[in-house]
Amino acid sequence: KPSKEQIINQAFKFHSQGNIKEAIRYYEFFINQGFSDHRIFANYGGILKDIGKNNEAELYIRKAIDIKPDYAPAHYNLGNILVALGKTQEAIYYIHKAIKYQPNFAEAYLNLGIIFKDNGKPREAEMSIRKAIKISPDLALAHYNLGNVLKESGKLKEAELSIEKTIELMPDFADSYYTLAIILINRGKLKDAE
Repeated sequence: KPSKEQIINQAFKFHSQGNIKEAIRYYEFFINQGFSDHRIFANYGGILKDIGKNNEAELYIRKAIDIKPDYAPAHYNLGNILVALGKTQEAIYYIHKAIKYQPNFAEAYLNLGIIFKDNGKPREAEMSIRKAIKISPDLALAHYNLGNVLKESGKLKEAELSIEKTIELMPDFADSYYTLAIILINRGKLKDAE
């Protein structure tokens, strides 16, 4: 019979290799054995979110937080799940908690910025996304989202620079080329936009 650590390690191995079916099997086996580990509940909840089972995912992520209240990734994941469930204010609260426990959590600042952008708070969105970029200058999606926030705020030259940085970091991301074309059209640079 495998030990608790062997089950955990095998589950993590399958998960990191992208073998989600086997990872789920091991996570469920671990849980059904009555074992308790915040990482297992958090990872299993993350998989459930990825396959669209947000209500179940929320329960498992909350169990992870109950076990280890200062586990920043669980607060971050819970925030993302709550956004998907339409619970925006609660999502903001949990993403702030993730940042509290892990102050240099660039992805948390980025997602917080996206929430602010989607809820009509461009100033807060810009500040949060800029913080993500300060922490992780090569986070391409942060540059992309900053470019969109700046575009919507009418700061077209800055938006253009942000989207160009996205293209530099992630040249295969088609959305950035489209967004850049829109910005260039708005700046009157029709030939460049084409």
